[in-house]
Amino acid sequence: MKTGNPRRRLAVAITAASMLALTACGGSGFDESAEEGGGQTEATDAPVSVLIGSSGDAETAAVTSAVDAWASESGVDASVIAASDLTQQLSQGFASGEPADVFYLSTDAFAGYAANGSLEPYGEDLENKDDYYPALREAFTYEDQLYCAPKDFSTLGLVINSAMWEEAGLTEDDIPTSWDELATVAEQLTTGETVGLGFSPEFQRLGVFTAQAGGGLVTDGEATVASEANVEALSYAKQMMTDGVAAYSSDLGAGWGGEAFGKGLAAMVIEGNWIAGAMTNDFPDVEYQIAELPEGPGGKGTLQFTNCWGIAADSDNIEGAKALVEHLTTPESQLGFAEAFGVMPSLQSVAGDWAEQYPELAPFIAGGEYAQNLPAQQGAADVLAELNSQLESLESSEPQQILESVQPLMESVVTQ
Repeated sequence: MKTGNPRRRLAVAITAASMLALTACGGSGFDESAEEGGGQTEATDAPVSVLIGSSGDAETAAVTSAVDAWASESGVDASVIAASDLTQQLSQGFASGEPADVFYLSTDAFAGYAANGSLEPYGEDLENKDDYYPALREAFTYEDQLYCAPKDFSTLGLVINSAMWEEAGLTEDDIPTSWDELATVAEQLTTGETVGLGFSPEFQRLGVFTAQAGGGLVTDGEATVASEANVEALSYAKQMMTDGVAAYSSDLGAGWGGEAFGKGLAAMVIEGNWIAGAMTNDFPDVEYQIAELPEGPGGKGTLQFTNCWGIAADSDNIEGAKALVEHLTTPESQLGFAEAFGVMPSLQSVAGDWAEQYPELAPFIAGGEYAQNLPAQQGAADVLAELNSQLESLESSEPQQILESVQPLMESVVTQ
């Protein structure tokens, strides 16, 4: 139990006194026998603040509505703050000793805050912890302990321009299911100013090929950047670029894959489910369909991106924060958030309902069964940045040389 912070000591004292007078609130949804973090076993009446990194008004309104509903039911004041810079505001909150009680927490920031004791490790107390996708649980596990509830997630899929597909004489039977088929249809779709396949110049997109080759940057806790599988994957991507049937979005004059796709600069792109909103808003006349990415020599593979609901170890109302997270992660709340701002639920039991409600996007959630996480160890983000810098020149470089130069950097991260 961490008691170094005066606010925390006061909260513990209040809680201890309150326990003599309060009856059980009930319905917490957590295993109340285990309290490894804050020592609070009942909700205090301290208000609960929620710091989010919002994608826009729809997300802010949906989260605020859900939090307000919980506050009204529980009697605990709660408020939502939409951060202008979530990373900075979260860091400043911890540095000042006044962090938000509940907050969005990305995978690349998770390990650092878990290691320095800033996070309340409540994940193992969740009654529904086994309902989260295994890879999402893995993303927020530190030293064999699940710290926080995965909020939602996104995966990458193959986005196909329907008109260009038809003009090339392709049918539903031509949806690629292997690397060879992907290269073939990319060549058939390459015409004039349009390249067959586009993707952003970063491992956050190219990594689908390493996953499909059976590779990855970290495997079973060891750095595997320069593995044969990763070399094979990047060599495959490079060959398509050299053949002129695939290109980086930046080389097409677009800021990201979705823009290249919407402007007709690429007939197919590798992007996530967030592209649906962008297409509706920016390119409403472009018809498209989504497919699962083709298998590589190692089988199916894609990447996923996620946040969890972090709780500050120094919160004055840890039990209240836990109860709020429980409310925000119910199937009803997750499906409500999906409808409001397009995320995918992190609970496996809800995947069928989501796919039935959004059948055109179903290939994205299917990827949850085999998606890989990006490395999230402390310092891994810097290694990824270095790798991305070198991948910008993939077409004119040797994949093995790039990967071997990054291998020792990742080794230093995973062995620290």
